[in-house]
Amino acid sequence: MQLAHVGVTGLGVMGRNLARNFARNGYTVAVHNRTAARTRSVIEEYGHEGAFMPAETVEEFVAALDRPRRVMIMVQAGPATDTVIDELVPFLEPGDVVVDGGNAHFADTRRREAALREQGIHFVGAGVSGGEEGALHGPSIMPGGSPEAYAVLGEMFERISAKVDGDACSTHIGADGAGHFVKMVHNGIEYADMQLIAEAYDLLRQVGGYTPAEIADRFRAWNQGRLNSYLIEITAEVLAHTDADTGTPFVDIVSDVAGQKGTGRWTVQTALDLASPVTAIAQATFARAASGQERLRAVYRHLDGGTTFSLSRTEAERFASQVEYALYASKVIAYDQGMKMIQDAAAEYGWDIDLSAVAGIWRGGCIIRASFLDRIRSAYAATPDLPSLLSDQAFAAEVNNAQVPWREVVASATRRGIPVPAFAAALAYYDTLRADRLPAALLQGQRDYFGAHTYQRVDRDGIFHTFWAHADRPEARTS
Repeated sequence: MQLAHVGVTGLGVMGRNLARNFARNGYTVAVHNRTAARTRSVIEEYGHEGAFMPAETVEEFVAALDRPRRVMIMVQAGPATDTVIDELVPFLEPGDVVVDGGNAHFADTRRREAALREQGIHFVGAGVSGGEEGALHGPSIMPGGSPEAYAVLGEMFERISAKVDGDACSTHIGADGAGHFVKMVHNGIEYADMQLIAEAYDLLRQVGGYTPAEIADRFRAWNQGRLNSYLIEITAEVLAHTDADTGTPFVDIVSDVAGQKGTGRWTVQTALDLASPVTAIAQATFARAASGQERLRAVYRHLDGGTTFSLSRTEAERFASQVEYALYASKVIAYDQGMKMIQDAAAEYGWDIDLSAVAGIWRGGCIIRASFLDRIRSAYAATPDLPSLLSDQAFAAEVNNAQVPWREVVASATRRGIPVPAFAAALAYYDTLRADRLPAALLQGQRDYFGAHTYQRVDRDGIFHTFWAHADRPEARTS
């Protein structure tokens, strides 16, 4: 009996397309779904694309796999994943590899990896980015787990992944939950990138007076330069689209309440635990949350805002150029925050993560793919422990050149009452970290005053506390 090279259980859009991708690349694929009808529909619609082996039960599914068995779980994150794992394990053997290709929380992945390791089964949390098209034609794949597991999976993942300059967009990220952690941060950067682009659009329209079609042309021009990226490319397409029913710009008939599936929130929540200041990512996430606060927005909508005045065409062109500088500088900060968060997590969880390799696999297949990721890859290749992208002279010079336009854009938005939470957060982050001295010194004094939390001094070593003067203690003294 011929056995399958890999099995995919969970045949929703992502699972179905990954199974097709494996089959198109010459692998025999066992396919299974909780409802057998979906399994049959995959065979009926796509059976001609390669070798598929349908299975109606979990036992049949596992029995169809060659050893060591490679099983990809493509179901909803959370309890559903645990249920599938529990169904699979009785039929698996030591050395088999179970891969969760969904957007699981990395803490769940760490728990599952530890539990299955005790049974000799490898568990891999693999971030898969690129949406349904990427899953079919070549995603960016971020697998964690043991090196032994990647030795079993690596060639297969690298073959089905996107390729950039001949390099596969898949690599072993690190132990246990590292793969899902990096995918989570990828999604956090995606939130920031999308919000920054949206703010740039809003500024060009409200301040520059450009139409959506004109802004689409502007984004297409920007996509030929240093802002070249998938998100800039698709933004131009969205802005150029006209609603067939009304003949109005598509962007004007869409509700301005943004959805989210949770990975952005996870990024911000985890960043707080790590004390990693991903402020641009956080503001982008909160901007989505604010967009859904209908009752609150109804109250604020009628309150006074900034001033409005029209720009001449020459002034508008100058402003558009400033927005390009601000967008680029803010994007550098957002990516820098994400990379630093990965470094912070690696130190916390004992992961050995190659940031150059991470940037490399993000160059293709994934949602945040962008031309400057090649430069990010090179920067970390030259200095693996680079503390910031702005430690790299080229990036530092570009952000330095953006100083005046970046600040002018944020100031102009503030004067006009146009919200730019991600632009402003990126600039504030930059100014916070470049400051010689921060007002955190006063915070420490306040904390010591009301809670005796102590403080450190700049002129001598040690931990200090001041016995602050009160009505019954008129003189302060330090110990």
